[in-house]
Amino acid sequence: MHNAPSVSYPVGRSLYAGALLALLWLLAAAATGAWWWQVEAPAGRVAAVVLLLAATGVYAGSTWRRAPAGRLEWDGDHWSWFAFGQRQPGTPQVALDLQDALLLRWQPDGAALQWFWLERRREAPRWADLRRAVYSRARAPASPGTSPGAAKP
Repeated sequence: MHNAPSVSYPVGRSLYAGALLALLWLLAAAATGAWWWQVEAPAGRVAAVVLLLAATGVYAGSTWRRAPAGRLEWDGDHWSWFAFGQRQPGTPQVALDLQDALLLRWQPDGAALQWFWLERRREAPRWADLRRAVYSRARAPASPGTSPGAAKP
């Protein structure tokens, strides 16, 4: 069995994530409009809901704009996240696979969980290598007294 090749892939603001956030916000706005149309609510309640809707839109937009940017790297044995001149080892787990985009749950060693959207459009020639690496398992350490090519019962 062969391990996936080493790969370094850019991570940044995702069009998929932006479109998903915009779609969810538009659905919330449509539901708010339907509610306002069908229910005769006091003006204060309508203003509060519209203000809450606007705040969620601003929060979603600012969250999308602050998406992590860096490089996710696989060296054949270990994963690491490289951003702001620092390398942080960790483990990725695929949460959503859309073929042209991956949503990864990144668990850095000893740090808080992060989410990364990876898209084929960022570096299409390396996309297949990235997918192979994400779905491969890291090499298990060799047992003492066995050779690397020894068959196991």
